[in-house]
Amino acid sequence: MSERLDDNATSLSRHRIEELIRVYRDGLLEDVIPFWINHCVDSKHGGFTMSLGQDGTVIDDDKGVWQQGRFTWLLGKLHNQVESRDDWLVLARHGIDFIDRYCFDKSDGRMWFLLTRDGNPLRKRRYAFSESFAAIAYGEFAKATGSDEYAEKARKAFQEFIDHSFNGKGSLAKFTDTRPMTAIGFPMIAINVAQELRESIGLEEADRWIDRWIERIQTLHVKEDIQCVMETVGANGELLDHFDGRTLNPGHAIEGAWFIMREGKLRNDQGLIRLGCQMLDWMWERGWDRDYGGMLYFVDAKGLPVQEYWHDMKFWWPQNEVIIATLLAYQLTGEVKYARWHTLAHDWAFEHFPDAEHGEWFGYLHRDGRRSVSLKGNHWKGPFHLPRMQLNCWKIMEEIQESLPGIKQSDNH
Repeated sequence: MSERLDDNATSLSRHRIEELIRVYRDGLLEDVIPFWINHCVDSKHGGFTMSLGQDGTVIDDDKGVWQQGRFTWLLGKLHNQVESRDDWLVLARHGIDFIDRYCFDKSDGRMWFLLTRDGNPLRKRRYAFSESFAAIAYGEFAKATGSDEYAEKARKAFQEFIDHSFNGKGSLAKFTDTRPMTAIGFPMIAINVAQELRESIGLEEADRWIDRWIERIQTLHVKEDIQCVMETVGANGELLDHFDGRTLNPGHAIEGAWFIMREGKLRNDQGLIRLGCQMLDWMWERGWDRDYGGMLYFVDAKGLPVQEYWHDMKFWWPQNEVIIATLLAYQLTGEVKYARWHTLAHDWAFEHFPDAEHGEWFGYLHRDGRRSVSLKGNHWKGPFHLPRMQLNCWKIMEEIQESLPGIKQSDNH
């Protein structure tokens, strides 16, 4: 039988739970959200300028479209889930208006990846992740405003993401057909977007889509024989013994693991919970840095050298995903190892990433935890992974607290 925490265990004591509720809640509402609102809102041209230095100074005024959708989603989520605050809703509309006006290429309906400050297009990617983030932004805004128009925009953006990612609509091939490959990122993000839209707009057939993509991950990417979740495989799930095929991104796989655990929690499906925990177990063993702490960025499936030079750096977002996944796994299973892993991941990240002087987190550290660069935001890092972690962990911790003997739901409100 799995070892479980009891009232006397120190891994996740009542005191620790109370402390972490404050850390996640107050960090989100009093540090991270104010940092971005105070520094990234472009009142002249609309949207959000995310490339910020340590103190919030704008260091590049080009606008990444991913971040327009992500922050707009977050603002809507906060309004819908935390508190119906007018200022959050006003800023969500600020983001939505910029997305509507500038972020779509009118010639083909695809979304841009990068714009100038005033909305002129600079770059479009082969991938349709801009559409995925726009979809969840539209969904939360639709829920906040009761707008059928934006609910339909959410469905349309989601369908564009599906068509482009899975049906080849307007897709330009990055590689030849000599060695066809498939990556875990597409079904993983599709699961999450479907989950978000099911919650925000009641997306029709969300369960069917989610089942399809979980099966795809389980069939193609989850490898029982080598206890590994592959980032990239052949078209039929075969292992590719080359740099690209062997390269693993443990934090990415663990992000997918908690999406699947989240689905298992919602459905009370122990099979999905076991699958998510299995993915977490394997990738923790491969990715956790036993010498310095923290989750490594890339590792090789065979333990060989990795070609990317940043492979052993500590990026902010894998740590965020590990913190969520380990806490959710503990909540769903009660196993002590997940509480201990959560403590390791949380303590290492909160020791090294936060900026006590100006707020928010640095994004990029060397393997030993030394800061690599002082910026707070760029076209990849913005108010998404960190505040999503804080919001999820705050709510999970409250649920854990409410389940303890002698705790009443009203005690926390």
